[in-house]
Amino acid sequence: MWLGPEEVLVANALWVTERANPFFVLQRRRGHGKGGGLTGLLVGTLDVVLDSSARVAPYRILHQTQDSQVYWTVACGSSRKEITKHWEWLENNLLQTLSIFDTEEDITTFVKGKIHGIIAEENKNLQPQGDEDPGKFKEAELKMRKQFGMPEGEKLVNYYSCSYWKGRVPRQGWLYLTVNHLCFYSFLLGKEVSLVVQWVDVTRLEKNATLLFPESIRVDTRDQELFFSMFLNISETFKLMEQLANLAMRQLLDSEGFLEDKALPRPPRPHSNISALKRDLDARAKNECYCATFRLPGDERLDGHTGCTLWTPFNKLHIPGQMFISSNYICFASKEEDACHLIIPLREVTIVEKADSSSVLPSPLSISTKSKMTFLFANLKDRDFLVQRISDFLQKMPSKPPGNSRAGRKASIVDSAPESSPASQEVSEQPASPTSPLGGLQGSHAQEAPTASQGLLKLFQRNTPMEDLGAKGAKEKMKEESWHIHFFEYGRGMCMYRTARTRELVLKGIPESLRGELWLLFSGAWNEMVTHPGYYAELVEKSTGKYSLATEEIERDLHRSMPEHPAFQNELGIAALRRVLTAYAFRNPTIGYCQAMNIVTSVLLLYGSEEEAFWLLVALCERMLPDYYNTRVVGALVDQGIFEELTRDFLPQLSEKMQDLGVIPSISLSWFLTLFLSVMPFESAAVIVDCFFYEGIKVILQVALAILDANMEQLLGCSDEGEAMTVLGRYLDNVVNKQSVSPPIPHLHALLTSGDDPPEEVDIFDLLKVSYEKFSSLRAEDIEQMRFKQRLKVIQSLEDTAKRSVVRAIPGDIGFSIEELEDLYMVFKAKQLASQYWGSSRPAAVRRDPSLPYLEQYRIDTNQFQELFASLTPWACGSHTSVLAGRMFRLLDENKDSLINFKEFVTGISRMYHGDLTEKLKVLYKLHLPPALSPEEAESALEATHYFTENSSSEEALQQEEQEGAGNDIQEKRREEKGTSPPDYRHYLRMWAKEKEVQKETIKDLPKMNQEQFIELCKTLYNMFSEDPMEQDLYHAIATVASLLLRIGEVGRRFSAWSGRGESRDSAPEEGEPPAPHPPQDVAQELQPPAAGDPQAKAGGDTHLGKAPQESQVVGEGGGGEGRGSPPQPLSDDETKDDMSMSSYSVVSTGSLQCEDLADDTVLVGGEAHSPVATTHSGGAVDTDWCISFEQILASILTESVLVNFFEKRVDIGLKIKDQRKVERQFSTSSDHEQSAVLG
Repeated sequence: MWLGPEEVLVANALWVTERANPFFVLQRRRGHGKGGGLTGLLVGTLDVVLDSSARVAPYRILHQTQDSQVYWTVACGSSRKEITKHWEWLENNLLQTLSIFDTEEDITTFVKGKIHGIIAEENKNLQPQGDEDPGKFKEAELKMRKQFGMPEGEKLVNYYSCSYWKGRVPRQGWLYLTVNHLCFYSFLLGKEVSLVVQWVDVTRLEKNATLLFPESIRVDTRDQELFFSMFLNISETFKLMEQLANLAMRQLLDSEGFLEDKALPRPPRPHSNISALKRDLDARAKNECYCATFRLPGDERLDGHTGCTLWTPFNKLHIPGQMFISSNYICFASKEEDACHLIIPLREVTIVEKADSSSVLPSPLSISTKSKMTFLFANLKDRDFLVQRISDFLQKMPSKPPGNSRAGRKASIVDSAPESSPASQEVSEQPASPTSPLGGLQGSHAQEAPTASQGLLKLFQRNTPMEDLGAKGAKEKMKEESWHIHFFEYGRGMCMYRTARTRELVLKGIPESLRGELWLLFSGAWNEMVTHPGYYAELVEKSTGKYSLATEEIERDLHRSMPEHPAFQNELGIAALRRVLTAYAFRNPTIGYCQAMNIVTSVLLLYGSEEEAFWLLVALCERMLPDYYNTRVVGALVDQGIFEELTRDFLPQLSEKMQDLGVIPSISLSWFLTLFLSVMPFESAAVIVDCFFYEGIKVILQVALAILDANMEQLLGCSDEGEAMTVLGRYLDNVVNKQSVSPPIPHLHALLTSGDDPPEEVDIFDLLKVSYEKFSSLRAEDIEQMRFKQRLKVIQSLEDTAKRSVVRAIPGDIGFSIEELEDLYMVFKAKQLASQYWGSSRPAAVRRDPSLPYLEQYRIDTNQFQELFASLTPWACGSHTSVLAGRMFRLLDENKDSLINFKEFVTGISRMYHGDLTEKLKVLYKLHLPPALSPEEAESALEATHYFTENSSSEEALQQEEQEGAGNDIQEKRREEKGTSPPDYRHYLRMWAKEKEVQKETIKDLPKMNQEQFIELCKTLYNMFSEDPMEQDLYHAIATVASLLLRIGEVGRRFSAWSGRGESRDSAPEEGEPPAPHPPQDVAQELQPPAAGDPQAKAGGDTHLGKAPQESQVVGEGGGGEGRGSPPQPLSDDETKDDMSMSSYSVVSTGSLQCEDLADDTVLVGGEAHSPVATTHSGGAVDTDWCISFEQILASILTESVLVNFFEKRVDIGLKIKDQRKVERQFSTSSDHEQSAVLG
């Protein structure tokens, strides 16, 4: 056992050194083992006489350095085997590492830290299993959250002691594996190292051993390579890391599937120091392996497994193996891979009984099925508990098995005893009965669909007797007889014993009469079909007449599906294919329809009914070829990567040539997606499909390697891709099946065969034989391991492609460099992904559809935007930032779906960073006008029409409308609703024309700002300057500008009132009209900078400026301040000219304005007078009492150099992106600094 290092001053007293190296010594206690003489005898006697608590372990390991006289105990052992194990671990993991350190003190510190870490991890794993107190694990989770700033939603899965290699120096510390992150923390020799890597950023994860690094785990991201070593149990750690990285890849690949998996169950009794998530992930890994091994439905849940033996009647042996029990199946797998596999569906079980134990057959258990088969298990450890579990599951089974509704051949598959198997041929000729699953189809379908009960091959095959086919017929009959003998000996249906003999028969070719039945059994499709009676008929009924993108693509490809086969040269085969493909697209809209599915499905329809073909397609798309047929064919690309890797391993001399020619990507997709059906004669490819349903993807990879191997010489001589493709095409066209009894079907690819010398024919069975002889070392577990490795690479490559496509879609004048745009995209994507795993309750944002265009796949909502805005904006406004962010979001969200994509996001950020002073001020100005200012814009297009109608009317009409009041207002509305007002048409036509035109917005296009909006703008500026080094100067400048603009606004109001009222300017306002809002009484005082040392005043900018009427109310409603009666609308050209001239006059000659002109009407700075009552129009017309234009604000700000400098100051967005990535835990960071006092 490992010991906490303690000093030993005299190392050799009473001990004999047996092994030594520069850093460690293995010693044996004198008196133990052989020899030792008198001293050994004395020491041994003393050790025996002393009580047990004082006895010393006979072996120990000491740590030493060359120049030190002090030794440290690091381990002891009661046996040579135990101590040798510790010694070998030290030699393999620490010896090379320690030679790197410069000083002996560093070496000793490192060793002590490492040993303490190992002991802590051992203690963690040795805690009593029933302990209710989460103890140290909970403590570790809290420490992880505190250390790395993780939110509550981030769950720790497990933590391990290990070393992280920083350069050539190892840092001993703790590795924390959470659901979404890999974190490492170390504090050694006064240095702190902190690392955080997000799983979705991992591009490579592998376990390796090199000369420099001992056995280690390598983690690569796009930015760096990380190495971790010196694990106590490296295999367990790596397996868990694989599972977590896989979960992250699923998140990138399939958002909905990830969300289904996100809620990991919590066990009722948590074990101490073992994460509930860790146990769940382990259980999930076992479950996936169980379902894949026995081809069970994906929703099957493994309950447990136990060692046992199975009596196999065919060879009269007790075969050792494992029994697996789940909610619907009992399965058995032998220890020897090919000895025996068995699947017993609980729906078939009739009797479970405990037989009498004997010395020959201890704890036997007998299970009988409806097909009159009995299975005898023995050597069961806890038989009573096992029987109880099986009994519980049997009670939950439906009382009426769904198999009762089966008809035709289906009854023979599972239910017939071996003796009755010949009768199956008679039954299979019957048409579908009314109670069959397809009996529920619509009448027209039932009449048009003979394919409901049998395969197309039986309908279109010439009824030639086997005897007339000569040798081929005899061979086919022999195959059938061989299978019937096999059924007699090994059973038929799901409960068949599957052995090496079964594989031999499959490799010799399945006879056509049995092909559909055996495909269903070996793929596991039979289980799903039996447990979902009527499901396919229901889908067909629902999907009939429905149109979508998938159905359009299906219609386009129907006549391209094996057009050379007579079954698909007429409407009968085409209609069956249409129904199956449409039903699947309806079942699984995530996949929908993908090219190549039509070719595979057409072959499935040849050998089975529509329903069988449908369930075989389900097994293919969802279990046997995962992710093959989605929009990005990820699964096929993953297996293409495996194929390239296997080519390097098995055919190294050809691999480099194939890479240079670029052939593998071209060939592998067509080979894998269609299982060779599109590149090989149909009769030959069907034999490969036979093997595929039995063995899985392994066969496809083996055959692909055998094809390359057979053409190696010719391929090495090829000069380009086209030549290599021709070589392979000619070879595949001539792979023949000489045993096929079907009439030969011309293969379309045979057109490639040209030249005087016809190429040599290759028998498909010879090709299969060679593939098994040369490449049979491939194992399913190895392929799964390689799939994981390639999946990381493929999905990250697709993500990079998406990133490049999105960045290319951004206009060139946006101002950011390509690198900055890519960094912004990563931050944007991380924010959207974070919403998935940190408990967002906003489904609109978290649902990501990979089938959408790249630009639309990642979108964020207003809360996520506010978080990003706060960290990236150059305009920090303290507590006001979130208000400003909300306004920016509304400004960017043009389609009003409460989500913005990356292009819209970058556009908003760019406006704040790039462009001149005018552009930046224009953005700030727009943020204080609708739609940005208020989320619920009360003003409608109707009121806009009011405004334009009023502007185009004469003064007399305006006065008449004012006098007539509300009555005429209603008539006006009615006129507008009827569309009788010519200006309305012109207005709408102008608006539509402007929408169509792509023209740059000028400052003249900006609407005017009313008083409340202006106060909001001042408030924003006040908050924006609060953290600036020049804040005092900026406060003075903005106070001056605001005072000036308030004067200009009042002059404009007065000017507007005079020109609008004409002779009736002194008339009283009409009853019921609200008074105009008063301007602030002491704006200059409010805008003065707060006194030094007055934090209340500084923090209360909102309060100071909130004195304007209705201000607090409007802000409370979402930052709006436009007032009910004053939507900012564009003015007519004449008014714009007037205001422009007024603006320039105001700026130039403000000092020369006469006070008499403004007396009684305008509030001067510091004045106490109130503005007169304004005239407004009832019915929500525009209030023109006080307004100011963008040109006036711009001109006023230009008079203050400190304000100009503030807005023209350049800010580096790169630093802000780095900070944001640290916050989001998106970027791996390592820091060397003193340890924080908080962490102890």
